[in-house]
Amino acid sequence: MISPEIEALTQALSRLPGLGPRSARRAVLHLLKKRESALEPLLTALDGVNRTLVTCDTCGNIDTRNPCGICADPRRDERALCVVEEVADLWALDRSRLFPGKYHVLGGRLSALEGVRPEDLTIDLLTERVAAGGIDEVVLAMNATLEGQTTAHYIADRLETYPVRLTQLAHGLPVGGELDYLDEGTLAQALRARKPVG
Repeated sequence: MISPEIEALTQALSRLPGLGPRSARRAVLHLLKKRESALEPLLTALDGVNRTLVTCDTCGNIDTRNPCGICADPRRDERALCVVEEVADLWALDRSRLFPGKYHVLGGRLSALEGVRPEDLTIDLLTERVAAGGIDEVVLAMNATLEGQTTAHYIADRLETYPVRLTQLAHGLPVGGELDYLDEGTLAQALRARKPVG
């Protein structure tokens, strides 16, 4: 029989994205075998994050300080603002190191089916940031889903009275993608966004 404590750890790990019950058991066994080199550093790191984790009041990023490291970075371009649905999207875009500006996390996307309304997101805070001035471009980096595009259109309508340039991420064929493996939505977007050769 497995002890209740080890079973509780396995259950907790199995609720993480990408880990099912079997993967969680393997992870627990690894942590128990490598107690000093894996389990103890993990516990220390989790405890440190748990004690210091905050949500940035400016952009909605999750960090251990407020404002977050991105908002506090003086090298960031204050005039460019990238709007994303979730913190995971912010982290993915920022990992690329291609966007020099700052971010705004909505905390989700509009969805009639899930009952997510504009007031459930940080759209009012975004509007306040743009109204305060100093922003030249707002990049709408919503996911290429119906809800994501609906959210982007709603934000564009809310910001149309402000003197900012609204742009959005390009959608279409991924680099290295083969046509046979792509879904109809991706192919349709790629065809609509076609451009002249040469």
